Amino acid sequence: MTTGFETMTPESDVPAGWRIETHTRLARIFGFLALAAAIALAVTPFVASRGIVQDLFFILTMLTLAQNWNLLAGYAGLISVGQQLFVGCGAYALFGLVILLGFDPILAVPLAGLFAMLVAVPTAFFAFRLYGPYFAIGTWVIAEVGRLLLAQWKTLGGGTGTSLPRNATRDMFGVSSLVDWFGMRPPAAADALAYWLVLALAALTIAFIYKLLRSKHGLGLAAVRDNETAARALGVDARRLKTLVYLLTAFVTGIVGALIYLQKARISPDAAFSLTDWTAYVIFIVVIGGIGTIEGPILGVLVFFALQNAFSSYGSWYLLALGVLAIITMLFAPRGLWGLISDRTGFELFPVRRILKGGAVRDNDKGGPNG
Repeated sequence: MTTGFETMTPESDVPAGWRIETHTRLARIFGFLALAAAIALAVTPFVASRGIVQDLFFILTMLTLAQNWNLLAGYAGLISVGQQLFVGCGAYALFGLVILLGFDPILAVPLAGLFAMLVAVPTAFFAFRLYGPYFAIGTWVIAEVGRLLLAQWKTLGGGTGTSLPRNATRDMFGVSSLVDWFGMRPPAAADALAYWLVLALAALTIAFIYKLLRSKHGLGLAAVRDNETAARALGVDARRLKTLVYLLTAFVTGIVGALIYLQKARISPDAAFSLTDWTAYVIFIVVIGGIGTIEGPILGVLVFFALQNAFSSYGSWYLLALGVLAIITMLFAPRGLWGLISDRTGFELFPVRRILKGGAVRDNDKGGPNG
């Protein structure tokens, strides 16, 4: 059975003497700078205060959620407003594994992602029968059903929630080593471990999405997003592609939810399944930064963090300011802030467009006295 990707791979049709390139000099320079930044972020817990580590943890979790929603909506064309379902499922799976089964939290984190992906299987079965705004509303309704169901889980506190046992984070894998070798206090060591995990997850997520978009599967996603009917006519299995992306984003979102509530050490249904915190803010980040680009969510999360620190004390005015900024951006920069920058400068930090270069010029095409 063919998926039709082969018919969409331009490399096989490149004439002799020509080549397809996607890298640029700016992208190579940025790659080295990104590697240096990742190393600097990795050593931050050893040189910075616990408050800074927690701020960076927040930025990285929101960035990972935004990159996953951007892959789902910006590339697969699935506008979901129910991603809080997977955050909540991942968080509750972590608490269940730790409190009820005695798992080490570090081991429970990837298992929580698997649980969220399993929940996404029946979710996809129902949601994929809906299209456009009906799909968006359907995902929100399904997330609310998930919240109501887990609110009945009396063992984990029901509607009021519960907390992780203090010894669960103090005794988790790696904490004692950080305490003994670097003199960290157990709470700071636990924060550092959660921070390193989400840093690695954010880097792997961005790298995977970039690799995916540069592959033939990325071409299939772009075709499905732009015109699903035409993509199907070319042999692309749109249903399979969308399902795989949906399950993958559920898995990563579930891991992020587990890490968030491992760091918080307390959970409740309303917090874990918050539409505002885990979907509305994420959509804002992607729309402000630039949907359909890898650079957009990176820029968007920095803008969001700055606005949150500057205006969060103003209560409802803060939410109003976010809404006004989102509307202004959509009116005057429909492709987001990064789209505006890219249009004016031509910069692409994560280039995925294929550029045809090279080519030998035949002698009789060069011109001359008889040309």
